[in-house]
Amino acid sequence: MASLTYQLLSITVVLGAAQLISGYSFNNCIEEPYSKGQIFNCLNRKNKNMSAIISDLPPSAINLTISINHLWHIPNKSFVHLPKLQLLRLDQNNLRSIDQFAFQNLHQLKSLNMSNNNISELNPFLFKDLHNLTFLSLTNNKLKQLPEGIFLPLLNLTTLIMRQNFLTNFSGIAQSVSFLKKLRELDLCFNNLTSLSHSNVSLPKSLTVLYICRNNLSTLGCKNSFLEFVQLLDLSYNSRLPTMAFQGVDLSHINYLRLRSTSVKIVEFLNISNVTAGHVDFSGMGLKNDNMLIKLCKLLKRKVKGLTNVDLSGNWIRNLTNYTLCYCPKITGVLDLSRNKLKSLSCLKFLHTQKHIKSLRVEHNHLTSIKSCKTQDLRNLEEVSYRYNRILSVNAFAFYHTPNIKTLELNINTIAFLHRKGLKGLKRLETLRLDNNLLTDLFNNTFEDHFNLKILNLRNNRISVIFNGTFLSLRNLTTLDLGGNKITHFEPSGLDGLESLSKFYLDGNNLKQIDTSLYHVFQDTLTVLDLQSNQIRFFTENIGSPFMNLSKLSDLKLDGQRPYGLVILPRTLFRGLHSLKSLYLTNNKIYHLDSDTFDDLTSLNFLTLDNCCVGVTQLQPGVFKNLRNLTKLIVENMGIQNFSKEVFGNLTQLNTLQLNRNGMQSIQIDALESLPELHYLDIRNIALSCTCKNSLLQNWTLHNPKVQVVYLYNLQCPHDAKVKFYNFDTKVCYIDLGEYLFLSTAAVILLFTVTPLLYVKLYWKIKYSYYVFRSWFSEQWRRLRDEEENCKYDAFISYNFSDEQWVMDQLLPNLEGNGSSFKLCLHHRDFELGRDIVDNIVSAVYSSRKTICVVSRNFMSSEWCSLEIQLASYRLFDEHRDVLLLVFLEQMSERQLSSYHRMRKVMLQKTYLQWPGSDCTDPAQAQDLFWKQLRRAVKTGSRLEKEEKEQKGF
Repeated sequence: MASLTYQLLSITVVLGAAQLISGYSFNNCIEEPYSKGQIFNCLNRKNKNMSAIISDLPPSAINLTISINHLWHIPNKSFVHLPKLQLLRLDQNNLRSIDQFAFQNLHQLKSLNMSNNNISELNPFLFKDLHNLTFLSLTNNKLKQLPEGIFLPLLNLTTLIMRQNFLTNFSGIAQSVSFLKKLRELDLCFNNLTSLSHSNVSLPKSLTVLYICRNNLSTLGCKNSFLEFVQLLDLSYNSRLPTMAFQGVDLSHINYLRLRSTSVKIVEFLNISNVTAGHVDFSGMGLKNDNMLIKLCKLLKRKVKGLTNVDLSGNWIRNLTNYTLCYCPKITGVLDLSRNKLKSLSCLKFLHTQKHIKSLRVEHNHLTSIKSCKTQDLRNLEEVSYRYNRILSVNAFAFYHTPNIKTLELNINTIAFLHRKGLKGLKRLETLRLDNNLLTDLFNNTFEDHFNLKILNLRNNRISVIFNGTFLSLRNLTTLDLGGNKITHFEPSGLDGLESLSKFYLDGNNLKQIDTSLYHVFQDTLTVLDLQSNQIRFFTENIGSPFMNLSKLSDLKLDGQRPYGLVILPRTLFRGLHSLKSLYLTNNKIYHLDSDTFDDLTSLNFLTLDNCCVGVTQLQPGVFKNLRNLTKLIVENMGIQNFSKEVFGNLTQLNTLQLNRNGMQSIQIDALESLPELHYLDIRNIALSCTCKNSLLQNWTLHNPKVQVVYLYNLQCPHDAKVKFYNFDTKVCYIDLGEYLFLSTAAVILLFTVTPLLYVKLYWKIKYSYYVFRSWFSEQWRRLRDEEENCKYDAFISYNFSDEQWVMDQLLPNLEGNGSSFKLCLHHRDFELGRDIVDNIVSAVYSSRKTICVVSRNFMSSEWCSLEIQLASYRLFDEHRDVLLLVFLEQMSERQLSSYHRMRKVMLQKTYLQWPGSDCTDPAQAQDLFWKQLRRAVKTGSRLEKEEKEQKGF
């Protein structure tokens, strides 16, 4: 373990260039999550050098987008290190210059988009290596002409888009594409072509789609067979193109021809052309009145038996009589009357002879109302669209004449009045769009006939209340959109009947609480519930969960509650949502998240808490503990101060983590390492300190081969914007640190090994040395040593409190009384008051010539007695002074004395005294002998002994 730590901390991460870094982050690009190193986006970067933007991308890249940058030049071999590239976008970059070998080595490239730049010329060999290219877009550049042979290598090209340039020479274009045997689509709209004249070349037979709209064509000028294989031809908005330009031109293969806003007279054109009349788009052909329409219809009837789709949009038609379309052949598909000036439809009486039409579009007209129509004669009509009109009201039985409509679009009008029976009779209706109107009320019989309705869109109206029984008949409805209204509440049975509802949108309303009817009505059906941008607030954390029975709910949006956010997020709010996959809580001002708030969300895959909290956020440990299936977590701008394993450690499936714009100054490595599936980490706009506490984080971001740290090499140090986080100097953090750690670890191990031995062998000696040092430090030691030769006491009596009676009754009278002149030191009598007890003991031992230890079983268990005998034995053995006397009050076995090795050592070298017990044959005599021996021992080496010897002549 120490070796691994040493290796890790010894790494020096001072690298001069990003190319040398082995980590999984990129200078100017972001890898798309879950793309496995194949999809990269390099958007809105300030760098003007192509190499600097993409040089660190891996060779596994397949899809690359480089857009909205300040690039103006692509140098040679820019993409040579990306040989697997298949899709390349270079749009919106202000490109002006592209070198000849810019795309060298891109042999697998299939799609190239260079639109919205400033390219004015192309090198003839630019596309030399792009043999597999199938799509090429040069839209919105400044090309005036094409070099000869520019597209010759692109043998697999199928789509070529060159709209919005300044091309004038169609012959050169035709020459360039004539070799493209797989080209299917060519778009030349918004150029300056004046004709389709060409030399002895022809378009590829594979070319079936040709757009030449919005040019300056005044003639076609091409050979009769030039367009013979084209199936879709758009020549619209060439205002000078006349009818006779098509004289003799083969248009027999045309499936769709658009001539909108040209000078072509449609009737005359159909007479001179071999185009199939039913394949012509009649929009924008100036068919303003009945006479022109009737002429067209009569001509069409002669040429075709029936029409599938008829587009009459943009013809300025003001009125359609009952006989206008009766001269036309039978129309079986779509009739488009959009972008005209129709003010009234008169119950669609103009269709009384066209009863086979399936779809009618009357968008972008001037309709103001839809009147009652009680005759059911248009039974084949299935789709009707009245979008983008000025409809104010829908009267009763407005669609009674079209009973089989499946799709009805009345959106984007000004409908303020919808009669209770306005939609009466539409029993087959499946999709109804009433969004973006001015509706205020819905009634219990508004949708009474719509039991087959599946999609109902009422978004962006002015509905404030959902009354009882409003949706009672909509038992098959799967999608209900009530977003953008002013709904404040639902009446008790306002949602009854919605037995199959799966998607329910209530965003942008004025709901102040989550209606309890939700979990009564939608127990087993609801999968999507959108409640964002309402006025929902909770005033207590103790509520019952309004989602408890929504067992299939998978998508829940609660973000952006007005005006202050949710503020309080009840801990029980999400109880029962075991199937929830996505949860949105952004832009709320929640002041606290309990640790069990998300406990029931065991299936959650996506959670966003972006900007959801107030000020500094302290996420509770375990707040995400049950979110083991979470793959994407957005916690941006939450004021998070700590990123710890206790908070994020259980997110074992997390792939994407967005932490940017938070307040932490450091990130714990163990927390990141506890996320085994993490591949995408965004820590932009976090003031990570460039100090030693982040040295491991720097090392991890640089050398982790698995996790992409977004724009790592652009993260700045807070103290100096010129210093980057990835290369701030960490050498000071690693100087000999590994060696120090190794030595300190070894020292600690040695200490823990030796300490028990020292404790057993040298405990009292060490303790004694400590006390001696204390005495020395307090300037007592010198004083005690000086007084050794002139001791204050003859003996210091060391005894246990339980033996005090023997000392007072026996020892004291026999040594200080009965004619004896010894002076004894006793704890209770001679210790200095207020002085530390240890200092008193040391002083007593060194102020006395002898130390008499009164040994008993209680004595041996006393710490203070042990200290006293140890001090005395130290003087005995280490200073070689005969100072210790042992008096045993009790018989002690060898086993009882075995653990007191210091005492046993004294007993082996000195004779000790045993107090005679009551079991002696003559106790009095034995005790008298005991006192004589003790007095003699105390007297040994004393002043009295010296005086006696002098008196005897020694």
